[in-house]
Amino acid sequence: MNKLAISMTKFQKGMSLVELMVALVIGLFLSAGVFTMFSMSSSNVTTTGQFNQIQENGRIALAIMERDISQLGFMGDITGTDFVVGVNTTVDAAIPPTGTDCIGAGLNNASLPNNQPAHFRRLWGYENGLSAQSLACLSDVRDKTDVLQIKRFIGPSVAAGDVSGYYVSTTSSQAIFFNNGTPSANLTNGRIWEYQHHVYFIGNDANGIPVLRRKTLTSTGMSNDEQLVEGIENIRVLYGFDNDGDSTPDSYMPAASVTSLMWDNEGFQRLVALKVHVLIRSVQPDSSYTNETQYLLGDKVINAPNDHFRRKVMSTTIVLENPVLIRS
Repeated sequence: MNKLAISMTKFQKGMSLVELMVALVIGLFLSAGVFTMFSMSSSNVTTTGQFNQIQENGRIALAIMERDISQLGFMGDITGTDFVVGVNTTVDAAIPPTGTDCIGAGLNNASLPNNQPAHFRRLWGYENGLSAQSLACLSDVRDKTDVLQIKRFIGPSVAAGDVSGYYVSTTSSQAIFFNNGTPSANLTNGRIWEYQHHVYFIGNDANGIPVLRRKTLTSTGMSNDEQLVEGIENIRVLYGFDNDGDSTPDSYMPAASVTSLMWDNEGFQRLVALKVHVLIRSVQPDSSYTNETQYLLGDKVINAPNDHFRRKVMSTTIVLENPVLIRS
């Protein structure tokens, strides 16, 4: 063996123990960095997904209610006129014995007009748990959430005969409420409209998830309970009244501040708009997140929940196309 070969053999060495330990430490740091990046990426995906879900659920909930509320007070040919049973109104229909009616506060606030000497309420609301009056047809309503009751006709008008549910035949001076058939009289130049009575409220589902729900009048009464949008945890409705006749709300107030005279259109104020505020909650918790945020829901403060659900407040102002409390 020559000297060059001996020299090369002599200096061919592996890694020392110190070098190996340094390499392992560097590898650990790199692995920890990669793991942290993946963890942060996963957390960001969860956060973004929940906020997108919250935003979409809030948008859908407000869109459903806005479409309904904006048409509040539409009563076909007799819009703007109060229903007076025995004078301009006949009620052929009745809530079936097997059905349930949602009867609100006031003398004349069931699904159908009655012969009480009081205005037929097309709108009423209250805060569950704080109001002395409530709708007995509802159960499992979340505490300190608003309930909203509205009544209106649905356009366009329909042909007589093949109808199922509650309908009203009207002219500009007469109305006949009937159910599953034809009205008791044929009104000259009359048109027939589907009649709608809705009650919006918040209730939990079987898994404890808050859901925006709606009672709807059907041929069997107010027994149809729809689950509309999940994650809607609270709702606050503020009522905008015009006090000077310019069709612009001069003040917004909660249901507790609306007097019986105002609900019954016996005061000088006229309801022209509603502000609807919703608090939306993520459906699933995130154990890495603690919610310590205080929320302002209209005029109401929601204290920090200190749980693991993300939330967001969304709102909309709904201008009534057919102001319902028109002075008569």
